[in-house]
Amino acid sequence: MQLYNTLSAEERAIMIDDAGKQRLTLSFYAYAKIQDPKKFRDDLFVAWNKLDALGRIYVANEGINAQMSIPEENLEAFRETLEVYDFMKGIRLNEAVEHDDHSFLKLTIKVRDKIVADGLNDETFDVTDIGVHLKAAAFNEILDDPNTIVVDFRNHYESEVGHFKGAITPDVETFRESLPIINDQLQNHKEDKNLVMYCTGGIRCEKASAYFKHQGFKNVFQLEGGIINYAKQIEAEGLESKFIGKNFVFDNRLGERITDDIISQCHQCGKPCDNHTNCENDGCHLLFIQCDDCKAAMENCCSTECLEVIHLPLVDQVRLRTGKQVGNKVFRKGKSENLKFKHSGELSNNSLATANPNISEQEKQKQADIRQKIKVKKVLLGKAEHYYVKAKVGLFTIENQELNAGDKILISGPTTGNQELILEKMIVNDAEATTAKIGDKVTFEIPFRIRLSDKLYKIVN
Repeated sequence: MQLYNTLSAEERAIMIDDAGKQRLTLSFYAYAKIQDPKKFRDDLFVAWNKLDALGRIYVANEGINAQMSIPEENLEAFRETLEVYDFMKGIRLNEAVEHDDHSFLKLTIKVRDKIVADGLNDETFDVTDIGVHLKAAAFNEILDDPNTIVVDFRNHYESEVGHFKGAITPDVETFRESLPIINDQLQNHKEDKNLVMYCTGGIRCEKASAYFKHQGFKNVFQLEGGIINYAKQIEAEGLESKFIGKNFVFDNRLGERITDDIISQCHQCGKPCDNHTNCENDGCHLLFIQCDDCKAAMENCCSTECLEVIHLPLVDQVRLRTGKQVGNKVFRKGKSENLKFKHSGELSNNSLATANPNISEQEKQKQADIRQKIKVKKVLLGKAEHYYVKAKVGLFTIENQELNAGDKILISGPTTGNQELILEKMIVNDAEATTAKIGDKVTFEIPFRIRLSDKLYKIVN
């Protein structure tokens, strides 16, 4: 029984392209008592893997938090897998404003202590005593009330590219940081103000609203379904959007446009821009805003130092980052002094530029970061078995298709990186040969060290 991914992100992306089927990006959450999160996790993986569902899901004793991509044709079958559980019957699925077939490229379901890291002791207050849920129309109305204080419970890199007008946008890197900051800041307004909160999909506000009611706030409200659901409702009902800019999302898209307003700047040159990227240097991967001109000039790097690093030989790059903690590579949240135009905390409601609303879907895909990462089409051939350091020879087992002398190959791994070379000659089962088949042991010279976690691919384009 398969309980984990067996394909790389690149292989999955190729399969998605070849299938040519429309995929939906969606999210949902539910607080519930789950007695055995590990079994719950495994059961979900088996059911969802059959439906070609992908995504990042956290489960815990307190419930589930999911962001996913599924084939549109499997939507009803996917709903049926949720209906098996009483606490997910009729659950709201927040569909993305902008779908992307490559929003997720793996199915990752992790068991955690909590589905959102909030730093709260749930035993000290009633987590079910939440604020009043508001739909888009009611949310717009309460924002116009002079007695309303609206708070963004997202992080600095999220609010910088888009937020509700007039919102308090805490300069924080984690949700847990914002709770005591807002509590202290609003101590004198517990009874005379409407405390209105929002986040991406609503899950952070579920816990935050209960916490603030416990802290003595009398009038607590939250945006139902978060920004994602709000965007759907204002479009369907023809309402004014009081959210301005782009909604940051935690998948390969890194954002979905709500209004055409660009309210942030390229962190390197200051040009109006709201496109996030991750530094190309594997030892950095800083998340920052970068315009197309800087992306070309800096080769996706956040600084000249990182630009110099990516042009070093791989062995030197590995040496430089050995022992360094880079954390979650995709969404590293740290700030950098190199980012001269980074803004956090109190943010402007003014639009700096207007995005092109007529951009084609094809062009959107070209601009997506994931497209920059998938540079070659390749087929997995096998895995590394050993590296003979003195002879500089690698040993591989062929598990899929044939390998031929003259093939262009790619050796890939978390430490090795992605290394391409032309296979000039090889030893197959202790004898020189020009073809290796499934089950064969193959050795050939490699000018760099490989690891047992490395995979061997044939480049097919």
